[in-house]
Amino acid sequence: MQETIEMNIGIIGAGNIGATLARKLAACGHHIKLANSKDPHSIQDLADAIGAHAVSKEQAVIGVDVIILSIPFAKYPDLKQTLSQVPASVVVIDTSNYYPQRDGAIKDVDDGKPESVWVSEQIGRPVIKAWNAVLAATLAEKGQPDGAAVRIALPVAGDDPGALALVQSLVADTGFTALVAGTLHDSWRQQPGTPAYCTELTLPTLKLALDAADKARSPLNRDALMTRFMAPGSEFTHEQIVATNRQMTA
Repeated sequence: MQETIEMNIGIIGAGNIGATLARKLAACGHHIKLANSKDPHSIQDLADAIGAHAVSKEQAVIGVDVIILSIPFAKYPDLKQTLSQVPASVVVIDTSNYYPQRDGAIKDVDDGKPESVWVSEQIGRPVIKAWNAVLAATLAEKGQPDGAAVRIALPVAGDDPGALALVQSLVADTGFTALVAGTLHDSWRQQPGTPAYCTELTLPTLKLALDAADKARSPLNRDALMTRFMAPGSEFTHEQIVATNRQMTA
């Protein structure tokens, strides 16, 4: 059983992923500051319910060991000033994904730059990519303790071995096995449209999925999946979403 080392964690973004991470990490004994794009009072009830402290985004990055960014992809340039005075020792985690239908076209990413490399450039500091390749319902409901017979594995990517090890421990705290998928430049292998993205794989099959990723094909898969999921009148259960992701990226 892995022993949790309590950390001070700031989370910017209180949507499905950010709020779930706040709840799960607070339950493990970490001290969580949670911020959104609005006034802290707008998330006070949520923060109280999950054991976090509602703060502004400026307060969320002060006096913490880890910062988790869980905001829409196109909003990352807005955080550069907020993060400018954060010590280099603080680990910054990017959970985002690029969907041009939602975020607008970003030429560098459309031309092949890995999403988290673009994020790192926008905010002016290194990041670790984690928790991007998991559906909100999977994150909320399908975590298992360390040592469970069946445990979903999630990819993480980055360039700093120490930061990667820390993030692996946090992923484990949320109920999943973390697999280092490579450097930040390799992180395209866990982007939308790849076999590793939101497909609920165990460690052996996740390794195969990362190896099978096709950089040219993945954005085509991403767009085809969005077209299918957003078609008028379409309804998918969680299980159907996972199955469709697997089928269309295989």
